[in-house]
Amino acid sequence: MNTPILRLAWLILGLCASSLWAQTSYTLDEAGLLRSPGMDVTVFTDIYPDGHQTGVTLIQHGRRVAANGDLRLEVSPGQWSPVPKGGQRNLDRERQTITQDLWYPDSSKNRQGFNPILYPDLHLRYQVHVTALEGHSFRVRVDLAEALPAEWAGRAGFNLELFPGHLFGRGYLLDEQAGHFPRQANGPVQMVDGEALARPLASGRRLTVAPACDSQRFTIESHTAPLELWDGRTNHNNGWFIVRSPIAAGATRGAVEWVIHPHVLPGWQYRPVIQVSQLGYHPAAPKQVVIEQDRRDSSASPLALYRLTETGPQPVRTGIPAHWGTFLRYQYLRYDFSDLTEPGLYQVEYRGQRSHPFPIRADLYDRHAWQPVLEYYLPVQMCHMRINEKYRVWHDSCHLDDALMAPTDTNHFDGYKQGPETLTDFVPYQAVPGLNQGGWHDAGDYDLRVESQIGTVWKLALMIEEFGLDYDATLIDPDRRLVEIHAPDGQNDAIQQMEHGLNTVLGGYRALGRLYRGIICNDLRQYVMLGDAASMTDGRVTPAPGSDDRWVFTEDNPNRELYVAAGLAASARVLREARPALAAECEAVALALWAGAQTRPEASPSSRFLALSELILTTDDRRLKRMLVQEQGAVIEALPRIGWAIGRVRDQIGDRDFRAAVDAAAQAHLAQLVGRSATDSPYGVPYQPNIWGAGWSIQSFGVEQYFWHRAWPPRPGCCAKPG
Repeated sequence: MNTPILRLAWLILGLCASSLWAQTSYTLDEAGLLRSPGMDVTVFTDIYPDGHQTGVTLIQHGRRVAANGDLRLEVSPGQWSPVPKGGQRNLDRERQTITQDLWYPDSSKNRQGFNPILYPDLHLRYQVHVTALEGHSFRVRVDLAEALPAEWAGRAGFNLELFPGHLFGRGYLLDEQAGHFPRQANGPVQMVDGEALARPLASGRRLTVAPACDSQRFTIESHTAPLELWDGRTNHNNGWFIVRSPIAAGATRGAVEWVIHPHVLPGWQYRPVIQVSQLGYHPAAPKQVVIEQDRRDSSASPLALYRLTETGPQPVRTGIPAHWGTFLRYQYLRYDFSDLTEPGLYQVEYRGQRSHPFPIRADLYDRHAWQPVLEYYLPVQMCHMRINEKYRVWHDSCHLDDALMAPTDTNHFDGYKQGPETLTDFVPYQAVPGLNQGGWHDAGDYDLRVESQIGTVWKLALMIEEFGLDYDATLIDPDRRLVEIHAPDGQNDAIQQMEHGLNTVLGGYRALGRLYRGIICNDLRQYVMLGDAASMTDGRVTPAPGSDDRWVFTEDNPNRELYVAAGLAASARVLREARPALAAECEAVALALWAGAQTRPEASPSSRFLALSELILTTDDRRLKRMLVQEQGAVIEALPRIGWAIGRVRDQIGDRDFRAAVDAAAQAHLAQLVGRSATDSPYGVPYQPNIWGAGWSIQSFGVEQYFWHRAWPPRPGCCAKPG
């Protein structure tokens, strides 16, 4: 029906809506965020639901207070729960509305992919609309393409997760009900769709979070189904509090409609953060203060640098930091004080904020710098060992029943996949000997990936080779499976750690006749375990389906074999004096892996050149040098990825034309890198945001840059090899 009265009604509604939009505090910016002073709303700008980073997200006064606002099929979903697939995202700046298309299932994850998810037999398309309203309020509306099947009505719902750490000790009001957010999940417990959950904390139409705190308070009102406040930590230790509205039978357009009213402090600005090196500075090193401040504030105020003395702070200098620009959420300024070389303890002050004290001293790296990695991190991560530190036991001897051959045709979790064959003489569930030794746990989930194991060994080898690393703070006794932190045993910890890593890499090679892909627990309950590593399995080999023994996976992957060959070749050089038999084995296996993988069509040029570089350094084989020279064009094309390794072998190559071509390409790449370093981030490091694992890439970049600049120093004497 399209009557004049109906048209008039729509016109009036449109005028009312326009009036609200005209009074909104939000701006839909170029990045697709609703921004206002003190309150930002992001809508599916991140897609990482298991990290609580997706959907509708609230950033109130600079803190992420709520996230993962989306339609979910469970009250309290976890890492392996079904998640939707995101489609087109539309930005309507005239109406100040963000619309995201989504659907279930995500075919790329449904029983396949890196972490396969078991989706139910449900096909559902929907849209999430977020619209700026008056002031700092905004509307969230969910439209379904069609009504839910009867069995899903009341089960599927819109969830918004609240970060628990900000809410401990805070209260809530939900209609007439008042309560507080508990520090731990408490009962009573009930079964909800097969899941044990604590009963909702409250339910109603209007929820106010943290009513006593002006900087945290916000209200959610539902115009459709009631709000339910759940504690998601009952069934997931890393869960958050959850506000949820179930979707009613027959609902389609406006199946869920919330209006959220955040309280924003008038005139609020993000407090500046002063960033200086946590460790301090060598007198000759570049020194910069980085100031992070409100995105709307590009002005610079005076900065003061103090020297800390026994009578208190003494002013050294003042200055105005230079404006760098916008990076991610903030404005950045920088202040250079590289000319300050006098040793001492210093502090920076800016707009009433003070940095932590930091030293300038020549012996900066002699203590408390890299040493904790050898003293704590690597020992604590050692698998198959008991780790003692005086009164503390970090973990007992673990995974002594490693490992059973993984079943064929298995798409496991965390990227592990076993094909139709085991690629060895072992059959599924058969115990593989020699795997209950060596290796370091992957952070949080205890698995042993071959590239992580050899990558750690490789870096240790380069530290010893490049810097003469010789450090002893730990007793490591493989025969007794015992580690004692801060109990020197007269041996170089770095050599002992290399040996420990090689025990798993070569142990697998000896038993299987090839590399393993990795060793991992066989079910998700083990995978998410929080506790002593020794409690994951019973330590008794039980070669049968259903046992708790971990599985070893194999693969046919020439690129991985070449990566391992490179690490083994480097290890062979470093271990020749300390562990000659092990060094010889490393070299032999490296050459065998190289011979089998380097001619495979799947082998990438980068993988081949990494292995070739290390093998040349280890063997000084003229034939290998000729192979590298003959591939000059491919080397130059791959140089941005592998130049750090080519630079290390450059002086071993006698061909002048090759060296000249590589030098020219390297200088061009470094010049381009300098440009990116100046514009990508205020920290002088090229950076592209990544939802997960960005720290890994930045650290790898730093290591590689050392070798780049050792081979092609930007100015004379800047990267002289340590004496």
